[in-house]
Amino acid sequence: MKELGFETIIVNNNPETVSTDFDIADKLYFEPLTAEDVKNIVDVEKPEGAIVQFGGQTAIKLTKALSDMGVKIIGTSEKNMDRAEDRKEFDDALSNCGILRPKGSTIFTVEEAKEVAFRLGYPVLVRPSYVLGGQGMAIAYDDAELEEYINEINTIAQEHPILVDKYMLGKELEVDAICDGEDVLIPGIMEHLERAGVHSGDSISVYPTQSIEERHQAKIIEYTEKIAKELNVIGMINIQFILSNDEIYIIEVNPRSSRTVPYISKVTNLPMIDIATRVMFGEKLKDIGYGTGVYRRSEYVCVKMPVFSFEKIKNADTSLGPEMKSTGEVLGVSREFHQATLKAFIASRCKCFNKRRNINYSA
Repeated sequence: MKELGFETIIVNNNPETVSTDFDIADKLYFEPLTAEDVKNIVDVEKPEGAIVQFGGQTAIKLTKALSDMGVKIIGTSEKNMDRAEDRKEFDDALSNCGILRPKGSTIFTVEEAKEVAFRLGYPVLVRPSYVLGGQGMAIAYDDAELEEYINEINTIAQEHPILVDKYMLGKELEVDAICDGEDVLIPGIMEHLERAGVHSGDSISVYPTQSIEERHQAKIIEYTEKIAKELNVIGMINIQFILSNDEIYIIEVNPRSSRTVPYISKVTNLPMIDIATRVMFGEKLKDIGYGTGVYRRSEYVCVKMPVFSFEKIKNADTSLGPEMKSTGEVLGVSREFHQATLKAFIASRCKCFNKRRNINYSA
């Protein structure tokens, strides 16, 4: 944005990243990311607009408040962001595109949840709307677990309904894309190695996908283009898919950048954030040198592996599920999948031992 001639302001509530922020913005406000605190800044600075796409779910939740303050949302509009976040609006958007998604419903009470679970059949995925990092998500296998999870979620006042979806076994895949309203840039498809239901931040992610057939990859690209245009995305979009019973389903659409953007930018040599910012300020992908269906395959295999801190916390629950527990990540890069995976394991300080050759790779 500075290169485009704007004075730039960052509002950050994370002290661990403040040391880097002053290098990239003209001003830094170290404040809580609440509507009240942000309003104080808006009153002082009177900004021409705000970008929320690069601040994760915390920033997305401020979109309506900023709009109500009279601040222009740069990029995807508040209305279209809400279509991705609101379950009914999202279902309607998928139906308009002819895209499959796991069956589910929205509820507020335990009784409603049990009715939905009975209709869908256990297991079911339970989650609040507009959640950060999978917070409050759980997989319920019977009525008792379902009641426990709903009661936990309802300990916090719910402005939005709770989602109950059929939990599907399968392989999860992920795409980060950029849309200018007409064309869609898709740098590649990432494949998760863990079972479906493990949070994407806790999954080992492989680029390019190693086991997905070309016809399924083509379907993922088609769905990405359709939903990005349907939601009138201007800038970044993150989509999570599941391949189950030979069908591709969309399980989540985030109208923002995700934690995989630095990873996919690095391994494809595409400056995703720079391109997305230029698109948000009116440039077209074709004019920048990209168009719909640009799908780059890297000559390298890149494996992103999460890093956990379980050994530092006594009695920590080490099981992986819909709620994110990792505290970092590393990247293994090689021309061959197994070597890239081994590099990632070593970098994450996981202990790897080859019994056949009696080699301790973590040494």
